Amino acid sequence: MGQKGYKPSDLKRAAELVAEHGTVSKAAKASGLKRSTLNEHYLASKVPLSETASMFREDWTADDCRAELQRIANIDTTKVISRNYFRNHSTISESTWNRYFGTFEEFKRQSGIILTRPQHNLEKQIAKHASVDNYRALNIERQDYGDKYLRANTARFKTVMVASDLHDHECDPFFLGVFIDTCRRIQPDVISLNGDVFDLPEFGKYSVDPRQWGPVGRIKFVHERVLAPLREACPDAQIDMNEGNHEFRLMRHLADSTPALKAILSDLHGFTIPKLLGLDKYEINYIAKADLAAYTLSNIKEEVGRNYRVYFDCLMTHHYPEGASLGVPGVNGHHHNWHVRSMYNERYGSYQWVQGGAGHKRDATYANGEKWSMNFNIAHIDTEKRHVNFECVSVTDFAVVGVKYYYRDPV
Repeated sequence: MGQKGYKPSDLKRAAELVAEHGTVSKAAKASGLKRSTLNEHYLASKVPLSETASMFREDWTADDCRAELQRIANIDTTKVISRNYFRNHSTISESTWNRYFGTFEEFKRQSGIILTRPQHNLEKQIAKHASVDNYRALNIERQDYGDKYLRANTARFKTVMVASDLHDHECDPFFLGVFIDTCRRIQPDVISLNGDVFDLPEFGKYSVDPRQWGPVGRIKFVHERVLAPLREACPDAQIDMNEGNHEFRLMRHLADSTPALKAILSDLHGFTIPKLLGLDKYEINYIAKADLAAYTLSNIKEEVGRNYRVYFDCLMTHHYPEGASLGVPGVNGHHHNWHVRSMYNERYGSYQWVQGGAGHKRDATYANGEKWSMNFNIAHIDTEKRHVNFECVSVTDFAVVGVKYYYRDPV
C-alpha cells in the first residue's frame, strides 16, 4: 500500500490522467471517475514516499547507505541534496540510514556530500585569518614609530604634559589655546597626547552623511592647529601620540580602503601613515602596539589597551582606565571625566592614578557632553625617588596655571 493506504497503481494513474487532461476536473470527466476521489489520489501522488511505500533494508550497512546517497547525488550534480530529494529518488526507507546517522545533515557529512564539522571549522578559521591579512601588513609601519624621536636629558626632575581626547575639529578652542600656551611657558620634557587626537566620525559608529565627509579637513586641523603649534612652542620636547580607539579605527579603515579613505587619498598625494599623522614633519613618536588584526570588539579594546608608555619608570600614560591595574602611577583618558584614585603598592608606596578629562568641547551632538570635564594634567617627576606629583588644570570659562589666569572671554 502507498501513502495513507492508497495503492501505488491508483496514485500513478491519477497523476497520469491529470497530466494528460490538464486539470483534475477534465481528467475526472474523461475517465468517468469521481472528481473528489481522483483529486485525493492526485494530491497523494505528489507526497514523497512513506516508510511503508519505500523499502527498509535491514541488511544494509552504513557504507551501503553512504554509497546510495552518493549515487543519488551523482544523478544530477547541480541539485542540492535535500532530505525530500533523497526520499523521491531512493528506494530505501529513512529508517535504513537513520539508525546509523541520526540526522540527514550528519548522513550527508559522513557521505562526503557536505563538509564535516572539522573541515567546516577549518575553512572558517582560514577565512577568518585571511580577512585580516591586510591589517597585519599595516602593523609594522605603525610600530616602527614608537621610539623614532625620543629626546633624552640627564636632569633629575622631569615634567610631562598630558592631554587626551582632543577629537580634531571637536576640540574646544579655548582649551587648546590654554594647553599650548602652558606648554610654551613650562617647556616640558615630554608632551603626551594620550589617545583620540583625531575624531574622524567618517570612520566611526555614529552615522555621518557621506556628502558631509570632511576627513582631509580634520587631518589638516590636527597638523595645523595642534601639532605644528606644539612643535613650534616646544622645539626640544619629546612629543608622543598614543594610539586611541579613534586612531585604531582609522588604521583599520586605511587597510580596508573605504570610500572615506579614497577621499583622503585623492587630496593627500604620496600618502603614507607617517605623512597622514604628521609624524616625521613634527617629529612625533606614535605608540601603537595594538594588533590591527583583532576580531571582536572585546579583542579590539584589549589591543588598544596595549598602546601605553611608561616614562622614567614611574609614570604611565594609557588611553583606558584599565591601565590602573598595571601598578604604575599614571593618567588615562577616553571617558572625558576627571577623577583621581589613591593607590598603593610596595614599589611606589602611596601613589595616584588620574583619569583625565577631555579637550573635546562639551556641546557634542551625539553624547551627553555637558557632563564631561575639560582638563589636562601636568606630571612633575622625581626620577631618582620615582615620585610623581600631579597637577590638574581644569578649563571652564577660565583656567589657572601657576599664577597666570586665562579667560574664555575678555574681562
